[in-house]
Order: sequence, then structure tokens, then C-alpha cells
Amino acid sequence: MSRNLIESFISYLEVERGLSPNTLQAYRRDLCQFRNWLKKGFFQVDSTLMGNYLATLREKGNGSSTLNRKLSVIRMFYKFLYTEGKIDHNPVEGISSPRRGRKIPSFLSEKEVETLLEAPSVDEEYGSRDRAILEVIYGAGLRISELVNLDLTDLNLKVGWVKVLGKGSKERIVPLGRQACRWVRLYLGKRKIEKANKLALFCNRYGKRLSRQTHWKIIKKYSQKAGITKKISPHTLRHSFATHLLSRDADLRFVQELLGHTNISTTQIYTHITQERLKKVYKKYHPRA
Repeated sequence: MSRNLIESFISYLEVERGLSPNTLQAYRRDLCQFRNWLKKGFFQVDSTLMGNYLATLREKGNGSSTLNRKLSVIRMFYKFLYTEGKIDHNPVEGISSPRRGRKIPSFLSEKEVETLLEAPSVDEEYGSRDRAILEVIYGAGLRISELVNLDLTDLNLKVGWVKVLGKGSKERIVPLGRQACRWVRLYLGKRKIEKANKLALFCNRYGKRLSRQTHWKIIKKYSQKAGITKKISPHTLRHSFATHLLSRDADLRFVQELLGHTNISTTQIYTHITQERLKKVYKKYHPRA
């Protein structure tokens, strides 16, 4: 019964809201985790039980951001059940969200990024492909899902643009720098794959689109080769992209457009860069600093 309720909710989100497969998978995972913790089923929930669940998640090391996401999914789920007439009241409607701390994202310095980008060797079998992957994800500030889904038809190497399908199936056009275009051309010139996927930009030896996990392994491999000791993920390069733009005086609204953020508040996590720069200018020029 509980499984059917979850799948009905996921189907509703897919059809009515048009959410991406990755988002739907995350929502399903959160609800299955909640169902397994409940044991008694979704209809036995009250505010006390929800408080205990959030406390359990926090004890396991989940931060405020994760707690808020899980609570948001549960709220939507019970709102759906109420709208569908499965319950006569929403038991989680009045539960407040945990306070969210402002966490500064991890990023690489410009020198570290340069070392990472130069780590792949063109003499290696997949060196050109891997260099192109690193250049594109950093050069365009892409999410890993956006990188994975890139097709050959999304690129305009002559003009230097790439069409990106972001969250909520929203398209945006992002500039692609000379170096990224150069390495993509080099990779495509060397690519020799029988029965290659005619659409996918980055493929394995069998012509199949590279998975998220493979892209992550590639980034991890070259970060180790480059001697980078920081904890790194594909999103680290996206954070670095935004940080380096702002450190060179790019406008926050411009960075918001490039990242594909719907709300400017999401982009404001990077304002620690502009704040630090303002401090330096103040200390250097103000007579009372």
C-alpha cells in the first residue's frame, strides 16, 4: 500500500510538474527512507513522530540543508495525499523547517584548476576526451547531470556556445571558451568508436554515453594525479567557476544566468568572495581601517 502511494505521488510529479528523473529518484529515495523508519505506515504520522524522525536524521549527521529537503518532500507528499482524499488532514503542515546555516561551498584556486586541467595526457588513450570533459564542466560551470546529457547538437564550436538542459527542463545558452572548444575539437577528431551514439558528446569505447559515476571517477582520477588534497566532486568545479568569475568582478546577476539559478538567493552563497574583496579595498584605502 505504502509503495503504491509513493509511486502515485512520483507519477504525479513527473506528469504535472515535469521534474527531472534525477529529482524524482531523490524524492522516491527520501520517501522510502521515511516509510522504512515509520514501520507503521504513512497514515500514523503526527507532529511528534515527525519531530522524532528529524531528530534521528540529525543524529546520523544530516545537516540543515538535507533535513529541509527531506521535510519539503514529505510536506509535498502529504499535501498530495490530502488533495487526493487519502487523508482528512495534513499531519506535517504546521511543522517548521530547521534553520539553515550559510555554508560556503568548497572550491579550487585558479592555480589548482589549471593543474587539474593539465593532468590528462594526450598520449593516453582517453586523454583528449578527459581533458575536454574537464574543460567543458569548468569552462561552462555545468552541473554533472547537464554534462552527462550534452549532445553533439548542443554545441556551436564556431561561435563558442553550448545549449544546456538544466533543472526543471529549463534550457539556457552558456558561452564556451576557446580552450574548451579547442579540446572538444581535438577529442572529436580522434574519436573512433564503432556504432557510436550519434548524439552523445562524451562516450565510452563502446559508443555509449558516459554515466554520472564515470564522470565523477574521471574527475577524481585527475585530481589525485594533480596532487590536489582537497575533497573534490564534479560540483566543486561548478563552485570554482562561479567563485573565479566573482573574484574577477563579474556581476552576480550575470553569474546567476550562467549557472541557471532561478533565484538570486541561490547564487548569493558565493558572495563571500565579493565581501572579502571589499574588506581588502576598505583596509587598503580607508584612513581609519
